[in-house]
Amino acid sequence: MVRCLILMAMVVAGTLGASAAGAAETLRALIVDGQNNHGNWPTTTKMIKAALEQTGLFTVDVVTHAPQGPDPAFRPAFDRYSVVVSNFGHGAADWPEETRRSFEEYVAGGGGFVAVHAADNSFPTWQAYNEMIGLGGWGNRDERSGPYVYLDDEGRVVRDESAGPGGNHGAQWAFPVIVRDGDHPITKGMPPVWLHAKDELYDKLRGPAVNMRILATSRSDVTHRHEPMLIVVDYGKGRVFHTPMGHAEESQECVGFIVALQRGAEWAATGNVTQPLPDDFPTADRQSGRPFPGR
Repeated sequence: MVRCLILMAMVVAGTLGASAAGAAETLRALIVDGQNNHGNWPTTTKMIKAALEQTGLFTVDVVTHAPQGPDPAFRPAFDRYSVVVSNFGHGAADWPEETRRSFEEYVAGGGGFVAVHAADNSFPTWQAYNEMIGLGGWGNRDERSGPYVYLDDEGRVVRDESAGPGGNHGAQWAFPVIVRDGDHPITKGMPPVWLHAKDELYDKLRGPAVNMRILATSRSDVTHRHEPMLIVVDYGKGRVFHTPMGHAEESQECVGFIVALQRGAEWAATGNVTQPLPDDFPTADRQSGRPFPGR
């Protein structure tokens, strides 16, 4: 009898242990970085990593490219991850051909991808990458890269084929973000307008813009157009979340940026968002920030 009770206890303990392990299972995220025209990229990588880990949904690894020139050893195992986050920037060297092909297959096959701020400056001649991010800037992008895409004052999407360089911004300022698609899992529950912290407001982005959905915009003081700030793109079976926001530490401390990043990464990884909107989310007339320790 005692032996039976011991065996039963062992079975129950094993079952509970397996359940706990299943409950603790998280999504794997990979941040890629190493070449960026923004000298603060080591800090913003830490901030992105912390934001994802704070959700309790992700375990996060970082793979860093050589600091200058091509890096033949840069060969991340993308297929081990649910989502890849790029913190690359303007002037980044092309990845090895095998790495580019592996990444294309990863996203097209159902992997998630998140492009943050200057990641949309990277790889202007890599066609598949530009299709993934939808819109990009700088790097000699022009009308050959695709149209300018923005919203007019009536909220209609404009695909402007006119000639001109891609990528621009004015002075940094705290600007309102207007939610244009509140039904998407990333933006669901967000107020119609919320105030973002001081940041670069990218304008004149252009690109293939295929299978792209604009979730939120901000009105540029330079172009006087409503420029995309939160974008999602379908690439094959994969999902891409792209935000041009997040230039510096102050902008990445904004709760609006943090929540969009967290939700965008979960959506890219799974197609769903389980995270509720936090109580400290910014409003139309109030900024909200979470200071990053030690920056």
